[in-house]
Amino acid sequence: MFFLNVRRVSRPGLLLCGCALVFSLNPAFADNTDNAQTQKSPSTEFITVNGVRHTTTTDPDVTSLFKRSLGFSAYSAGGVSALPVLNGMADDRVATFVDGMRMQAACPNHMNPAMSYIDPDMVSSAVAIAGITSVSQGGDSTGGTIEVNRKDPIFSKSSKILVTGHAKGEYRSNGGGSGASGSVTVANNWLSVRYTGSYSHASDYHAGGGQRVLSTNYLSFNHAVTLGVRKENHLLALTVGQQDIPYEGFPNQYMDMTNNRSTFVNGKYTGDFNWGTLEARGFWQRVDHAMNMLSDKGGHTATTGMPMNTDTRTAGYSIKATILLGPRHALGIGSSFDHNGLNDWWPPLLNSMMMGPDTFHNVNNGHRDRLGHYIEWKAQWTPRFSTELGVRNDLVLMNTGPVAPYSWTSMMSMADAAAAKAFNAASRGRTDTNFDVTATGRWQALDSLTIEGGYARKTRSPNLYERYAWGRGAMATTMIGWFGDGNGYVGNLNLTPEIANTVSTTVTLHDPHGHGWEIKVQPYYTYTHHYINVVKIGALSNGLSMLQFANHNAQSYGINSSMFARLWNSQTYGQGEIQANLNWVRGQDFVSHAGLYHQMPTNGLITLRETFQNWSGHVDVTLVKSKESVDRLRQEPRTPGYALLGLGGSYHWRYFTLDGSIDNVLDQKYYLPLGGMSLGDYQSTGYLGPLLGLGRSFNLSLTASF
Repeated sequence: MFFLNVRRVSRPGLLLCGCALVFSLNPAFADNTDNAQTQKSPSTEFITVNGVRHTTTTDPDVTSLFKRSLGFSAYSAGGVSALPVLNGMADDRVATFVDGMRMQAACPNHMNPAMSYIDPDMVSSAVAIAGITSVSQGGDSTGGTIEVNRKDPIFSKSSKILVTGHAKGEYRSNGGGSGASGSVTVANNWLSVRYTGSYSHASDYHAGGGQRVLSTNYLSFNHAVTLGVRKENHLLALTVGQQDIPYEGFPNQYMDMTNNRSTFVNGKYTGDFNWGTLEARGFWQRVDHAMNMLSDKGGHTATTGMPMNTDTRTAGYSIKATILLGPRHALGIGSSFDHNGLNDWWPPLLNSMMMGPDTFHNVNNGHRDRLGHYIEWKAQWTPRFSTELGVRNDLVLMNTGPVAPYSWTSMMSMADAAAAKAFNAASRGRTDTNFDVTATGRWQALDSLTIEGGYARKTRSPNLYERYAWGRGAMATTMIGWFGDGNGYVGNLNLTPEIANTVSTTVTLHDPHGHGWEIKVQPYYTYTHHYINVVKIGALSNGLSMLQFANHNAQSYGINSSMFARLWNSQTYGQGEIQANLNWVRGQDFVSHAGLYHQMPTNGLITLRETFQNWSGHVDVTLVKSKESVDRLRQEPRTPGYALLGLGGSYHWRYFTLDGSIDNVLDQKYYLPLGGMSLGDYQSTGYLGPLLGLGRSFNLSLTASF
């Protein structure tokens, strides 16, 4: 960190009162934190995850930050594109925000979910709230909310010019993964300019025992520039950025990503007033996305593979105001709008009778617009008892233009041609009026006992592909689906929104005289009316199925738990602690009487950590039970249980931090319970089975701060 003397200019300091989330069932009553950082020490590069500080991760995927969060799991996709699951609710059922931007995946296989657009090294804070969430934390979701935020602008405490930043390099032995990232900030006490950039690359990884897992390579670049201005109690930040992913393999999809370019502009204003606080955001994003088959699936030359292109535009705003009604009551009101425009077309393949001679228009000028408003009342009735009550309305408008198959006359396109004619003749515009309600309470019964609980009614409308994927040919249907199961999917114009009713309680026992130990248990139950599942409408030549989205009724229930204990704290041995979490979930479709798809089996993580002066080390044990509850209709594979051992350590010296770790120390061979089918291996070798997990990997990173 460097300071340059300049002519002194009198500027008042900023007092920002940001609302920090209480990362549990009821996030209503939070401590005030300072969002605008000032003169951060170069020795502290942390990510705050669910309120707990962590050092930066060597994993290139942001979803890895949440591995200790209650109810969280993720299912495999590309190397930087895993899809989140909260309490058994996956992907679009989770409201995911990156810097306040709610982004829809611009791909029929969801290869570019929201968290794939930010590198972990750019993250300042992240939170995953499973189940009951405040109406202010977004609608159009049933599983929970994930919020990922970049680092706020940094300002100098005085009129001196502040120059600060960091550079990081990393290496992962499994797959030859490498990465580099960094940032630099130049600021005075009212103006800040920051550049951040990152690069990440890996070849195919190897499973335990040495077997290569095809279609797991990737290359990614991220760049962003943030301009920040502050005056008194007001902060304005504008971020402009671009991401390029020239290629990314997907082991559980028939296709791979051969290009993904995202350009975005994101503005944020926060202000403190006598009456309360105000936050306003506006954003725009363009994504140009291309899919085909990488070399291990048959290449993507002019005469091989299957080119598929997508172009999307996303724009929106959000306004949130918190009005103080007195020392014990606050009223929150807000408005938001998201526009998602989508074009999805598949160019003809040269000299192909099946994929030509015309362009396949999968989604033609489709749009999904969401206008939402909410009001919530937070009350602190006594020092030990508080409540939150919120109501939200979301208006979702969807439509799309006429579509076309590869050919209207070819025998190979007969099924698609007939489906396109029926689709074009149908009325395609849809308007959903959705309502959410959240009611929660928090009672500190004892100094060592806190009980939180409540009820939420959450609603989600179908996405564009669930309603508008129209193809009926075997090849066209297998190009639709973000589930990694190899089945083919067909949309349904008659789908209605999902309505999830959730009740949940969180019981927390903790050390009343200091943070020496804590035990948290969170049971929950969700009944979903009109749950969007599938029915079988045909069979594929490889033994898998052609499925159509349909509304069913379903339930899911489970228990999340975590514990923490400080084992020792002395000058001789430093500080030792143990952390553990355990998650269990079950889901059932009331029509098919099968398990819901992508329900993680019972799983836990135990970590023993020691910190001594500038050194810290940890031992991780990951435990996963065999997967027996499966979705029979999707032919979801059962997987055996496994245990993985991990080791890691970190040493900090002045401006440098060295991190090292070993994943899967014993090189255990195991299958990913949510990994789907290994379609990359199937297309290359003919083997069709569950996806193998990562084998032993030696990881090393070095960070230099200034």
